[in-house]
Amino acid sequence: MRSRSGRSPSRKSAATTELALLLLCCHPALSIPAQVTLTLRAVGGLTTAEIARALLLPEATVGQRISRAKQRIRDTGTHFEMPARGQLSDRLVAVRHVLYLIFNEGYTASSGDALNRVELTREAVRLTRQLHRRLPDDGEVAGLLALMLLTDARRPARTGRDGILIPLAEQDRRRWDTAAIAEGVALITHTLAQAPIGPFQLQAAIAAVHSEAARTADTDWPQILVLYTMLHALAPSPMTALNRIVALAMVEGPEAGLAALDELAHDPVLARHHRAAAVRAHLLELTGDRAGAQEHYRRAARLTLSRPEQRYLESRAAQLPASHQRAA
Repeated sequence: MRSRSGRSPSRKSAATTELALLLLCCHPALSIPAQVTLTLRAVGGLTTAEIARALLLPEATVGQRISRAKQRIRDTGTHFEMPARGQLSDRLVAVRHVLYLIFNEGYTASSGDALNRVELTREAVRLTRQLHRRLPDDGEVAGLLALMLLTDARRPARTGRDGILIPLAEQDRRRWDTAAIAEGVALITHTLAQAPIGPFQLQAAIAAVHSEAARTADTDWPQILVLYTMLHALAPSPMTALNRIVALAMVEGPEAGLAALDELAHDPVLARHHRAAAVRAHLLELTGDRAGAQEHYRRAARLTLSRPEQRYLESRAAQLPASHQRAA
């Protein structure tokens, strides 16, 4: 892209344009759901189907939201410009959420043959860095950036040579990006000491606890359980509840995790989400119920559209012959 003078725009002006587009899509004239949906489409470049999976919504609903949001922008005559600093707070909730969802779709693609979409994670990190430079005192922007850095640091160890997914507990931690971890830990440590605690800061703190464990066995699960309990109280969601159950099982045992999972059995989101089935399978495997674990690993494989996740879940099921019953 070139200006009318024939010179390419400066990196600073290009960054400002990108942030302006991001903030335009998160205009307060739109509802928060509409802001998030439109921005994922216009800025993140996600398809309607990908957005639907990210938001756990029917595809038709997402399509309607995008159309209505565009019409609302046209009807209100919204200008393509960076809002004044005093107007940013009205838009930041949606902006942070959108960047988080773009990053997640890149870190674990919701469909397709590849586990990662590196172009999305890099774009999310880049835009979040820009936002952090503009708003260095915003604790949640800093927390989001720290969360992205600490999470993406694990990417080199998440797949084997054959492309199969390697879960966190089995990763070679020597392959983690130590520079990204150091930056993320320093950022969240500073932010927690300076800013009011928010959901992204808590998630970053959880990621930091994982990253600071040299081995899986060294993971401070009691601290992670406390952090997830705080997160669920501050910003409850089905996925947060599920992650808290994993931490609970690691602290109190798989039976406690299964009991807590049973309490969420009627949650409509978790009922159709592959992660809930995968967690149940893992906990059943830990109790010795191999037949039950095999059943739920296969169910989880059917529920995900990600081929790497399908292959991993199917391989776990194949390692657990149904003839092996629960240990006495």
